[in-house]
Amino acid sequence: MLSLVADFQQGKPLVLNPKFVQGLRSILSDSNLDKEFIAKAITLPGEGEIMDMMEVADPDAVHAVRSFIRKQLASELKAEFLRTVWSKTIGAQKSICLTILTWPRRALKNIALAYLASLEDQELTELALHEYKTATNMTDQFAALAAIAQNPGKTCDEVLADFYTKWQDEFLVVNKWFALQAMSDVPGNVENVRSLLNHPAFDLRNPNKVYSLIGGFCSSLVNFHAKDGSGYKFLGEIVVQLDKINPQVASRMVSAFSRWKRYDETRQNLAKAQLEMIVSANGLSENVFEIASKSLAA
Repeated sequence: MLSLVADFQQGKPLVLNPKFVQGLRSILSDSNLDKEFIAKAITLPGEGEIMDMMEVADPDAVHAVRSFIRKQLASELKAEFLRTVWSKTIGAQKSICLTILTWPRRALKNIALAYLASLEDQELTELALHEYKTATNMTDQFAALAAIAQNPGKTCDEVLADFYTKWQDEFLVVNKWFALQAMSDVPGNVENVRSLLNHPAFDLRNPNKVYSLIGGFCSSLVNFHAKDGSGYKFLGEIVVQLDKINPQVASRMVSAFSRWKRYDETRQNLAKAQLEMIVSANGLSENVFEIASKSLAA
């Protein structure tokens, strides 16, 4: 994966190793393998894991390469992923009980569905929508929602609204709903997160909601570390505002800036500017000042 990142940075065409694809095809097709093992084997490493191996972290390159690999695998292994989803559906007709024996199979199905939905194909979107509507439990329904949410548009908006309506009285589920939208890698998602701050179910005084929405946004590395500094500016504003309500939560949020020196000079300057703005804010708590100032001095 790092070699592909280097190719992307150098403007070279991205080509996925056919042996890698064939290896995953063999794993998906082996009915004797444990379903939990298969699920883990076909799950790509996170963008943060990849950047940890780089001397200078490049969120844009890593995101582009990981997205390329994901879609390429979805395209070349489409038949295997479809068979995985259909296999679960047939099995579910016999027993809809969630047991220790069925959850690995369901987890594998949900991963396969996410791969397929990444192709932005209408038929595959309809498949994900069918899985959403026929899900017999919140976990499977949320997984289908997550698959659909990869592709913004009318269908995505309708399903997000429907899910909220169904689960609005379950605060833990609503937090997951916030986090799902905040973690989106859709370009410019910071504006959607800003709008969610005004959602009736969001409360800046509620730590768990802050961790779900603001923390969720910071985990979308391509948007938090956007080269225009919009992600940094958003977090800086929130930290100063939050510090007046709950300094402990604000101090946890500001820690997202702690590794700012791992990035390129442009991002370093933008992150540093926000840290300097935070430490100079009037009436700043000791909690936030300590972490922000230590990050600046690191």
